[in-house]
Order: sequence, then C-alpha cells, then structure tokens
Amino acid sequence: MIAAMIEEATIRQALRQIVDPEIDCNIVDLGLIYGIAIDSAKVTVTMTLTTPGCPMHESIAWGVKCALLNLEGVEDVEVNVVWDPPWTPARMSDYGRERTGVC
Repeated sequence: MIAAMIEEATIRQALRQIVDPEIDCNIVDLGLIYGIAIDSAKVTVTMTLTTPGCPMHESIAWGVKCALLNLEGVEDVEVNVVWDPPWTPARMSDYGRERTGVC
C-alpha cells in the first residue's frame, strides 16, 4: 500500500484496537473519534475522551499513534484531543451501546 491509498476505513479499523480500559469498549464505537485527515503519509486524528479528567488520556493518545504508525504507508501521526464538542453517549455506535449497556 502506498501513502495515497491509505483509507479512512483502514484507519478506523486500526483504531478499534484501542480500548478505553475504564469502559471496556474501543474508542471508535464509543464515538470518541471526531475526525480523521489523511495528507500523504501523515494521519491526523481529532478525538475526545469521555471526561476531561480521564486518567488514561496520554495512554489512549499514545495507543492511537502506535496503532496507526503500524499501518503500511503511515509515516507520521498527530493526535489532537479536544473537548468541544463534549462527548455524550449519543455518539456511540449500536455496538458500543450494546457492549457498555447504554440504552
């Protein structure tokens, strides 16, 4: 795979490896990923966490970076953690709701 062929679906699949350990669900299905930008071999992920005081902030951001750097064609990753808009359970996928028991 060359850099120009990196697809958002591939990135999202890699990000499903990253689990919020306090909730036991991956960050994609929790709705924590707000945006993915691909510029050649660089991927920028804009994301949030369930709470601003999340003690796993650095660990989750590091996990995102490592998971994406392991993809063929990705040479640089930037992770932007934002708090606006704030996360709500409404952002969760059906799988995330089922996994966590949120209705």
